Amino acid sequence: MRKHKRDVSAAVLFDIDGTLVDSNYLHVAAWIRAFADIGTPVDGWRIHRSIGMDGSTLVSTLAEGADDDAHARAKDLHSQYYKETASLLRPLPGARELLEAVEKLGVQVVLATSAPDDELAILRDVLDCDNLVSATTSSEDVDTAKPRPDIINVALERAGVEAAHAVFVGDAVWDVEACKRADVLTIALLSGGVSKCELEEAGAHQVFEDARDLCQHLDDTPIAALANLVGAR
Repeated sequence: MRKHKRDVSAAVLFDIDGTLVDSNYLHVAAWIRAFADIGTPVDGWRIHRSIGMDGSTLVSTLAEGADDDAHARAKDLHSQYYKETASLLRPLPGARELLEAVEKLGVQVVLATSAPDDELAILRDVLDCDNLVSATTSSEDVDTAKPRPDIINVALERAGVEAAHAVFVGDAVWDVEACKRADVLTIALLSGGVSKCELEEAGAHQVFEDARDLCQHLDDTPIAALANLVGAR
């Protein structure tokens, strides 16, 4: 991963699933199969609305009444079924270009995800951008991820920046809620399948169609202010 100079004091924290990689609907399909296998069928639309939430919280929310063993089995099955579809994963339009643009501004690129380490490895292979990344997080770093702010706080610590010197880019209401609790500004993308209205109501500062749209309007976002902060512009 790229090492930045010590005087860099700003960072853009990126969610990956649904933000940089087109993975959300593969997660939905994997969860549908997993819940069916434990005998607790869940409608796909309900699952989709929970994507981006901490995995354990998602299972306990959607599989009410199932015991702890069933919860654990559902998570294991989801991981298994999701990995079976890994060949279908691809970067979302403009994902690499956006990361390159942020890094070129002299602002740290941080992958602030709560994906398990094995899934994160797959996503990083898909993105092929480790040379641009200063730090990463995974589910191993916290007990409970979004919408709690813990993963955001870990990302800030690893980047060595204050909340006021960071912007988060994500695709889910859960991203926005976690960032609000961590006092980090959120730019949201529609590529995860959540409406602009919902993202704005949750507190997103700006909403763009996808990574390419954001990249094309970077100068009109708080990310440009971060570049000014580090003296790169």
